[in-house]
Amino acid sequence: MSRKKNKNSLSTFVNTILAIFGEHPFKPMNYKQIAKMMSVRDAADKDVIHQILVTLCNEGKLIEDRPYRYLLHPDYIREYGPKPQYVVGIVDMKSTGKAYVIPDEEGEDIFIAANNTGKALHGDKVKVSMFPKRKSKKNEGEIVEIIERAKTDFVGIFSLSHGFAFVVPDRITMPLSIYIPKGKYKGAKDGQKVIVHLTDWPDNAKNPFGEIVKVLGNPGENNVEMQSILAEYEYPLDFPKAVEKEAKAISEKIKSAEIKKRRDFRNVFTVTIDPHDAKDFDDALSLQYLPNGNYEVGVHIADVSHYVQPGSAIDAEAQERGTSVYLVDRTIPMLPEKLCNMVCSLRPDEEKLAFSVIFELNENADIVNKWIGKTVIKSNRRYAYEEVQEMIEGADGDNKKELMTLNDLATKLRAKRMKEGCINFHSEEVKFILDENGKPIDTYVKVQKEANMLIEDFMLLANKTIAETMSKSSKYKDYTFVFRIHDEPNPEKLSNFIQLVSKLGYSMNISSREKLVKSYNALFDAVDGKGEKNLVESVAIRTMAKAVYSTTNIGHYGLAFPYYTHFTSPIRRYPDLMVHRLIERYLIENQPSVDKEEYEELCLHASEMEKRAADMERESVKYKQAEYLQDQIGKVFDGLISGISKWGIYVELKKSKCEGLIRYADLDDDFYYLDEENFRVIGQDYGNIYQLGDEVKIRVKDVNLIKKQLDFEMVVNNRTKKRKR
Repeated sequence: MSRKKNKNSLSTFVNTILAIFGEHPFKPMNYKQIAKMMSVRDAADKDVIHQILVTLCNEGKLIEDRPYRYLLHPDYIREYGPKPQYVVGIVDMKSTGKAYVIPDEEGEDIFIAANNTGKALHGDKVKVSMFPKRKSKKNEGEIVEIIERAKTDFVGIFSLSHGFAFVVPDRITMPLSIYIPKGKYKGAKDGQKVIVHLTDWPDNAKNPFGEIVKVLGNPGENNVEMQSILAEYEYPLDFPKAVEKEAKAISEKIKSAEIKKRRDFRNVFTVTIDPHDAKDFDDALSLQYLPNGNYEVGVHIADVSHYVQPGSAIDAEAQERGTSVYLVDRTIPMLPEKLCNMVCSLRPDEEKLAFSVIFELNENADIVNKWIGKTVIKSNRRYAYEEVQEMIEGADGDNKKELMTLNDLATKLRAKRMKEGCINFHSEEVKFILDENGKPIDTYVKVQKEANMLIEDFMLLANKTIAETMSKSSKYKDYTFVFRIHDEPNPEKLSNFIQLVSKLGYSMNISSREKLVKSYNALFDAVDGKGEKNLVESVAIRTMAKAVYSTTNIGHYGLAFPYYTHFTSPIRRYPDLMVHRLIERYLIENQPSVDKEEYEELCLHASEMEKRAADMERESVKYKQAEYLQDQIGKVFDGLISGISKWGIYVELKKSKCEGLIRYADLDDDFYYLDEENFRVIGQDYGNIYQLGDEVKIRVKDVNLIKKQLDFEMVVNNRTKKRKR
């Protein structure tokens, strides 16, 4: 290297040095280390490097991290550092304004500091520029592009003060208020709940701009709060006029020509068994005793596809909704009321069109023969689950012999299913007793009993049979079909789950699928009625993959079915309507296969809408639980510790299943520290221990209806303070 350097060679020299710092942005280096990396051995050239480092530091391009050791200034990392890497993913926004981006491809979540989120909002699909990774640091980056907004409509409280208006969103995942310019209020008054549409986000503005599109009403009113949940998840509040017009034009009268095309079951004993408040009866069971001693059981499903034609306004709306939504106090149907509650509903003493699977079963509930096709039926009687359950438990009732025969066959089908490796997930559903204004006055837990399982077992059999018929046939096995699939557990999640339950004193055997299933079922029985029940069951479900719809079959892991679909609820699930159409197209009309890509898109949308519906239903339950306890502030309840976190102790009330938080600041009998590994907190001075599963008494301290949050405080009884030695 020449001792005399012209301007060009010196500039190249400087850029080379900056590039080296850029490649190691978090490693402090002196001139000797730089010289070694540049293969410079000459002492004079090393002096030049030393002088350049000093000059670059004076210019602000380097910073002196410690004496004679330098780092590239953060402002120059992007210019001189390695070429940025980009990752695409979905934003998980926190209430503090910071976020994580969940990558589309496999990999760790990416941390985004609050000042690096740009204009991204929760759920948006974004492009992230990754920061150079430091040792022992997690992935971090900056959002540089919003690829797709998750939503542009938000529900919140309209706030008007000193001539300025904002909407404060309900969701904690939306940490920013939305500015509403004058003239965009749409008559909203201060304090009302509204739907706001995000219209703009100027570069120099801290907050996005929006306009009010609908005033919902006053917070706390039942109808307002239920509509708020639907609006927040962008589920339509009403049917379009074109849909209502089409529905109104549909005739309830069945033409005799249509009946002649179908197998006639009008004179066969047929019943529906549903919740006592149900209106949409989309499944019925028929029973005949055959001369050979076998039983003919018909699973009859409302023939929605006869009335809802592809390309119609009703079909387009049903496809978009994907599913009916069941909030605490109301059903938001997928189909207009005339169809779901009248024309298609299998109401007693009315002739109805059905799509049926007819089984000949022997006394062991083995399938001897089956038939799939269109029928006409006439239900003899509508039963509520409670009526049938009373008969199962010994009471007398109408048609008891036939119902007990069906229950006996269902019990045998269930036993086979469990023997073949079905995982018996336990679930408890919280129900509310509401007054005339929709206000909860009491709660209870709905328990799945044999009457519920009677129906479920025959529906599972029909769904499984339809899927097997399509998949095992040499003619149809390559045809596009809609499956209900459930993947095997994620190995990492399963490993974490096993560690969790082992700390709680339970064991799991994962040496084979059969032993794992037995372990799951034994575990669910063991935790029943204990404080850790909720935690164990919810983590067990999260360990499992989510069941979804797909045109590619991988089987249903949880049910242990190689082939499974959804056929039995077309009034409330769009995929079932798709399956009805495919069965008719292939088996009855002998038409070629539909397009796989088109149907896969429909499956993806249906799966997303199913998840959205479940979230809405959960939100409505949480709201009603908070509303129920709002009048119980100061009252004492028995509960079980259901979770331990860095925020405090979660307690689930025994009767109502309401879950609230006891903050550590409210535990005034000691200073507690978290023993996360063993799911407990320990008092520093007196050694008091609160552990997952402990029975406790709590007092309701506060209720935040808007955030659906419950604050409890511990009621300490006969607890003797003994200072630790």
